[in-house]
Amino acid sequence: MSAAWIMAVAQAVLVAAVAPLLVGFTRAVRARLEGRAGGRLVQPWRDLGKQLRKEPLIPADAGMFFTAAPAVLMATSVLVATAAPYLSTRGPLSAGVDLIVVVGLLLLGTAALALAGLDTGTAFGGMGASREMTIAALVEPTLLLSVFALSTRVGSTNLGAIVAAGVSDQARILTPASALAAAALAIATLAEAGRLPVDNPATHLELTMVHEAMVLEYSGRDLALVEWASAMRLTILLGLLANLFVPWGVATSLHPGSVALAAVVFLGKLGVLGGLLAVGEVFAAKLRLFRVPELLAGSFVLGLLAVITSAVLA
Repeated sequence: MSAAWIMAVAQAVLVAAVAPLLVGFTRAVRARLEGRAGGRLVQPWRDLGKQLRKEPLIPADAGMFFTAAPAVLMATSVLVATAAPYLSTRGPLSAGVDLIVVVGLLLLGTAALALAGLDTGTAFGGMGASREMTIAALVEPTLLLSVFALSTRVGSTNLGAIVAAGVSDQARILTPASALAAAALAIATLAEAGRLPVDNPATHLELTMVHEAMVLEYSGRDLALVEWASAMRLTILLGLLANLFVPWGVATSLHPGSVALAAVVFLGKLGVLGGLLAVGEVFAAKLRLFRVPELLAGSFVLGLLAVITSAVLA
């Protein structure tokens, strides 16, 4: 196995291992700020281990979409985690890590989970699926536009090329257009990951659930895969936000020392963004459902302004 593939596999393992810890870290920070003891940092891993040892229960009316959705969601998350430029811009799949491909893979996982919610035939599953696809229809264009603002100055929609350009020439990244694009991508990340103020991952109130409504019928190993993949998607999006707009520390070679240093810097970035996410959720309230499109429309406008500004300044 070549050094590039070893690095890619190690990167995927790192993202998969850190994702539950990131969720536990955000919960712990939020609990401390709210004056609660909270759970341990490794509690999400303990929950996953408990679920992985249990047999899944399949509803009587469920079909192939319900059965396949956890595997599809996990597979798309692992593929993005393997290919994205988190540790180095010289990965084995760097030539194919296009912005549109990454967004398409994320949308494929979202659509698979929405179909699973519909496949059960329950009212809450259908409600959650319809809400999720409404949010996705507004989020995906914002994800594209926010990164297009950077690709306009670089001349490529390849994520590795964008990160490499930011490492070599910081003036291409530190622009007013980048600030607008970062704000748009941050809002889209909250919506895509199902965090406040778009969705509350800690709630089980049926009338306000989005993600939780689609996974109510899952149990055992299937539920573990869904929750693990959801944590990975949060880590993936925060990692892209960090490396696209703060690319310092990303290795531009496959030297083991550079990749190891990049891993440490990457974990530090995730810790900072996870802490900021937890702090923001303490002071943020969940928006009413009919106000969510207004927020996402605002993020789309920010992304559009970022593209226009980047084209003018180019």
